[in-house]
Amino acid sequence: MEEQPKITVILGPNGSGKTQMVEKMRRQMASDRVRYVAFSDAYGPATDRAYYLQLRWNQHDIDQETPTVGALLDKTYALTGDDTPERQALRQHLYGLFGMQSLLNQYIILLSSGELRKFQLVKTLLSNPTTLILDNPFIGLDAEARSQLCELLPMMVRERQLRLYLLLSKESDLPSFADEVIRTSHLSPLTSPPSPDASDALAYIEQQLATLPILNSQFSILNSPSPVVIDMHHVSIRYGERTILRDLDWQVNQGDCWALSGQNGSGKSTLLSLVCADNPQSYACDISLFGHQRGSGESIWEIKRHIGYVSPEMHRSYLRPLPALQVVASGLKDTVGLYARPTEAEKEQCRWWMRLFGIEALADRLFTQLSSGEQRLVLVCRAFVKDPQLLILDEPLHGLDERNSQRVRNIIEAFCHRPGKTLVMVTHYEEELPPCINKRLYLNRQ
Repeated sequence: MEEQPKITVILGPNGSGKTQMVEKMRRQMASDRVRYVAFSDAYGPATDRAYYLQLRWNQHDIDQETPTVGALLDKTYALTGDDTPERQALRQHLYGLFGMQSLLNQYIILLSSGELRKFQLVKTLLSNPTTLILDNPFIGLDAEARSQLCELLPMMVRERQLRLYLLLSKESDLPSFADEVIRTSHLSPLTSPPSPDASDALAYIEQQLATLPILNSQFSILNSPSPVVIDMHHVSIRYGERTILRDLDWQVNQGDCWALSGQNGSGKSTLLSLVCADNPQSYACDISLFGHQRGSGESIWEIKRHIGYVSPEMHRSYLRPLPALQVVASGLKDTVGLYARPTEAEKEQCRWWMRLFGIEALADRLFTQLSSGEQRLVLVCRAFVKDPQLLILDEPLHGLDERNSQRVRNIIEAFCHRPGKTLVMVTHYEEELPPCINKRLYLNRQ
């Protein structure tokens, strides 16, 4: 009898039906030991109504009932009722592999997106599943963690008799240990790229940006007169006993294009939260933004009006049923959600950018009904919509297939060729960086 495959990869572009295929499989399996780690699980439960975008940086607002990493993992482990020496050994192996020991006393809300992704994987593997479905399991993980996961998964399949399904958007993520590959062939609802040739596509995007319709409104942003966009001196950030940033000096000049990198938990998102005025500790630090010292009287909104921003935390904050066009339009107001109806001119500005990103067809669809890759494209489009001076892109290509990743890289490249534009981009994949990158900052985990 032919042996059944143990590891199946479902590979396909954004919007091609991978999630629907998995939902159908789960209904057919109907087992309480089938576990599914969805893309959105990297950002925590959407049902957490107490969550807001800056909560991670505002510890005084965290409810004392908020669980710690250790408490949640202990609960998951205990629920299986299996405390054999083999299970104990597995637990310690997982903790060591993903560096959980140093996180056990941390509130779950304080984890970085990469640390949260590791936590979700460990928690799921501790639940003793017979079938495990992982949606884009490698996103948000640093290179070391991706390598560890590639060793762990086939070992779990062999030793725990696990049936494993991986949902992937990129051919380059296809692991060598797959027994079976199913390629989804549905056509994506996204429009086709401007040209199949990357250089032609870049030229097309540059031509479009040269005719960008700037309206006489709040998103016609004048460049700051200061040539220094970000200026930090001896910045240190500490939460309890954990030091995130230590004595950091960093200067970003107008026109710079920075790649910000480092291991999961090294402080990349914390650093960006200081720039975006989301972190209250910025007032205690020596930081100047756009030529103004933090705490000298400028409001959060005066800072944000110069910045276009996307991050994993933002993705979590938008897990609600808003039309995609409204999500893009919220970037004009620097809000999560849209509390004022956009004008017709603002709607057209949003549609212009959505056409450039190839997602105009999604304008009226609810954000929560889009695939994970389509959601990420909408949020990246939101970062560009007011034509900002400073782009802060924290893992902007999460979950995107090759075609859409190339499109977004081209847009970033063309955007940053324009005078007065500055970029800070975070990614764990070197190949995701656009050619315009001319400066680098690597953070070490403290």
